[in-house]
Amino acid sequence: MKDALVPVLVVIGLLLLAGLTLFLVRRPRRGTLPEAPAGEQRPGIERGEQIPPSVITAPAPEKPTPEKAAPGKPAVVPAPAPPAPAETAPPVEVAPPKPAAPEIETPEPTAGRLVRLRARLSRSQNVFGKGLLGLLSRDHLDDDAWDEVEESLISADVGVQATTEIVAKLRERTRVLGTRNTAELRTLLTEELTEALDPKMDRSLHTGVVDGKPSVILVVGVNGAGKTTSCGKIARVLVADGHTVVLGAADTFRAAAADQLATWASRVGAQVVRGPEGGDPAAVAFDAVKKGIDAGVDTVLIDTAGRLQNKVGLMDELGKIKRVVEKHGPVSETLLVLDATAGQNGLSQARVFTEVADVTGVVLTKLDGTAKGGIVIAVQRALGIPVKLVGLGEGPDDLAPFDPAQFVSALLGDE
Repeated sequence: MKDALVPVLVVIGLLLLAGLTLFLVRRPRRGTLPEAPAGEQRPGIERGEQIPPSVITAPAPEKPTPEKAAPGKPAVVPAPAPPAPAETAPPVEVAPPKPAAPEIETPEPTAGRLVRLRARLSRSQNVFGKGLLGLLSRDHLDDDAWDEVEESLISADVGVQATTEIVAKLRERTRVLGTRNTAELRTLLTEELTEALDPKMDRSLHTGVVDGKPSVILVVGVNGAGKTTSCGKIARVLVADGHTVVLGAADTFRAAAADQLATWASRVGAQVVRGPEGGDPAAVAFDAVKKGIDAGVDTVLIDTAGRLQNKVGLMDELGKIKRVVEKHGPVSETLLVLDATAGQNGLSQARVFTEVADVTGVVLTKLDGTAKGGIVIAVQRALGIPVKLVGLGEGPDDLAPFDPAQFVSALLGDE
């Protein structure tokens, strides 16, 4: 019986050996792909070729298994490892574009500006040209007619005293000459108004080098009169006449004033000296004159803070600015900026400034916005100070040197 089982066991052993051999032969080696079926070709990898590491799929990460906890305590699951941060390229710094240099403007010539801007006096022309000439052209000039002439002049802010003198001269000349012709009356009125403006007054700006140092012009005035804007326009007037200018932003109480002045200066290529907000205005004025001396310019223009005439402390400060500036040399000009639309109130402002700052000339702004062009006569008659510049618009070159004959011609309008 045992001998009969031996052949059977041998056959079974041979069959197991053959099956194991067949299994090992057909199993693919690690790192190679199994052969593709007939007619199928895997791109990029030949049959039996060694597989690159990038193709072999990494095994899935094993899930964390909770640790066995002691009886009565919760199981602790380890936290998964945080993902590796993605590498990012460092930001590329882009340099900001350089601001373009401001274009230097060439201001319009000052000669003849008042003639070119005469149309801006249209409101005053209605009072002087149409109003007065119409009254004087009546067939019979009685006392009532002359009273109307006086009222027209007073309403135009010529002033009571100046009006009385002008009307008296007109009455005498028309009586003696027996004039009734409109052209002749216009000539008489032109002569009297021009005489009231005192054409012999010196209206030039005192600029240029004095004893090897630049002349200094202080610009003063109350808030709202257009002082800083006028200062910028005065700089354009000086540049247009061939002067070199340094501007001092001594209005340190209003930060916008220094920025505004710097804008005006950049348009004509002038330099600006400014100080910290709330700083000492006298120190800024002193540094501005020193800068003008070092730069070799012929004029230093200093903008001061707007002041109300009833604030004694601020007016004293204006006197301090003048004293500090005069350590370099005398102040050549002190220009008072007045608002023409303020009318007779401007006279009280002007009187106080002349007492404190020794005003040498008046800049009358906003003259195009009022029918009271006679304020020019009133200012000069009351103060004995010449009007040197008049503002006739908001444009950069709408500040014109004052000429009495041209101004009266513009007041009376076209013939």
